[in-house]
Amino acid sequence: MLYESVIPYCGVAPVPSVIARSWNFDPLLLAALAGACLAGAVMLVGSRRRAWFLAMAVLALIFVSPLCALASALFAARGFHHLAITVIVAPLIAYALPPQRGSGSAAALGASTGVLWLWHWPALYTAAFESHLLYWVLQLALLGSFTWFWRAVMSPHASPVTALMTIGSGAGQMGLLGALLTLAPTPLYDVHGLASLPWGLDPLRDQQLAGLLMWVPAFFVYGAYAILAARRVDRAAFE
Repeated sequence: MLYESVIPYCGVAPVPSVIARSWNFDPLLLAALAGACLAGAVMLVGSRRRAWFLAMAVLALIFVSPLCALASALFAARGFHHLAITVIVAPLIAYALPPQRGSGSAAALGASTGVLWLWHWPALYTAAFESHLLYWVLQLALLGSFTWFWRAVMSPHASPVTALMTIGSGAGQMGLLGALLTLAPTPLYDVHGLASLPWGLDPLRDQQLAGLLMWVPAFFVYGAYAILAARRVDRAAFE
């Protein structure tokens, strides 16, 4: 099915010849990013301020640059967006913010897992494609829940073993979702129609690429965080 009348938040699906001109200069988005940068400059210092600015830069890359429009054409680009938000932006924001008082690892894991899987429920994905409001509700829920997840992992009140187990569980649920997308026999997201064809991918291969992005690179990123948590376990064992 082709959704020719639907204009998603990032614009109509571009073809390769126009992608370089497909920037998103939504004034509300730019104002929000500028306000966030100003707040970080005023309230944060040192490495926390740098982490905050880097997170804002990645968000700008996702939502302002042509990568935003590309996500209207390729489900794989949407998968990259979600990967960047969950394992790059969210940990950076979690580090930049003041430490969390409690741990709440199980609740944070459950919330982040639920939001990620809901985003990829085909009916809700289609609804977000058609509604700018729902699109931003889900994007903010994804960012917020994963920021909570990484804050729980980084909390000084969380035991190193709990942090390691939480990271492993987070990697497992994302890997499972990626595997399901990769191994599905048919495309699940008809809302993209045939927009992937000008990019050399049929809809099923586009979906498989998205699944692989969430399966393989995410595994290595979570693995890097797990190594840091494991070092905390080692230090705790000698204290």
